[in-house]
Amino acid sequence: MRTTWTFGSAGQLLFGPYAVQQLGDLTQRLALHPLLVVTDRKLAQAGVLDQVLRPLKAAGVAVEVFDAGAPEPAFPLAQETVESARAANAVALLGLGGGSNMDLAKMASVLLAHGGSPSDYAGENRVPGPVAPVICVPTTAGTGSEISASCVMTDDASQLKIGVLSHFMRPRLAIVDPCLALTCPRKVTADSGIDALVHAIEAFTAVDNDRFLLPPGESTIYQGRNPLGDLFAEKAISLIGQHLVRAVRQGDDLDARAGMALAATLAGLAFSNVGVALTHALEYPIGGAVHCSHGEGNGVLLPHVMRFNLPGREAEFARVAELLGRSTAGLPLAAAAEQAIDAVQQISRDIGLPSGLSRLGVQPDQIDLLAEKALSIKRILRVNPRQPTLADLRQILRQAL
Repeated sequence: MRTTWTFGSAGQLLFGPYAVQQLGDLTQRLALHPLLVVTDRKLAQAGVLDQVLRPLKAAGVAVEVFDAGAPEPAFPLAQETVESARAANAVALLGLGGGSNMDLAKMASVLLAHGGSPSDYAGENRVPGPVAPVICVPTTAGTGSEISASCVMTDDASQLKIGVLSHFMRPRLAIVDPCLALTCPRKVTADSGIDALVHAIEAFTAVDNDRFLLPPGESTIYQGRNPLGDLFAEKAISLIGQHLVRAVRQGDDLDARAGMALAATLAGLAFSNVGVALTHALEYPIGGAVHCSHGEGNGVLLPHVMRFNLPGREAEFARVAELLGRSTAGLPLAAAAEQAIDAVQQISRDIGLPSGLSRLGVQPDQIDLLAEKALSIKRILRVNPRQPTLADLRQILRQAL
């Protein structure tokens, strides 16, 4: 095995029910204050924000709140967040919520330290140095943003989601408390949960590290498949198979919430080092065009991308089928691999995911442009185990309609 890879995570990860009660002491100990909490009004109204503010205030942390977070945040919202941070004299930011709020805090941390616009940092390793420290406290189980080196913003002008990737953006502290997800709405639970499954499957079936081709002069966060990524991805897939449907159907089931919280964090550890691939490359222009949730778009695309990636990855997909609870004993390898696609489709149906892209608002006459935009996202397409042509992308999108 001729592989060379590194592995990154959050500076410190605290996991478990009621872990948020330690937030104040940890924030004081790490000197991450004055602090700006970046969240949204729905979480404030649901009482989740109060669960975070109580331990902070009890520990004497100076804290202000920016509660204008929104799904799939656009560039201007990042500038508003930075202005609030400056007004509060904040030296650190806390992203509270789903991936959108955590990503907004991460983008603001870059702008607070280095100025400019989010577009200045689009791509990999364009953040020039350390950023304002970030604490991430997820209230959904899916994005893995609490430990990742990336954030995703929406560029309304180009109708495209853009990724910013830099190890400088990995959070200083991540607190994953499944109790905070107990009030998470059913649809958000489903969309974020299927997103975690996409992360884990893409990491587990990615191009091997020793075959990961990086053009001369380029640097990257993603490195292709490696043994540690496999370890986290396999466990995440298994946990999602056991807990996602139950978490969607029984939102107050703390065991299911804890299983999904752990799965999402493990999937985040996998994909943030190995990489995401073709599913994400296709979803970025779709999400920018029709404004579906990131997880929803990814989930609809996943089975179709899996089928495209089957050649050369049958053994890995057969293992995915087993991890999702399918019995593959005695089946030919190709048939066992097909079981993975069937299992993903069954989960999607069970959690109420739309049956096709047309249900998200994608029109047939948009396919050519969406495929062209996806083909331009080379930084994640090179993670895919099979390199697609423009015709391949058009075909996948037609099948997914």
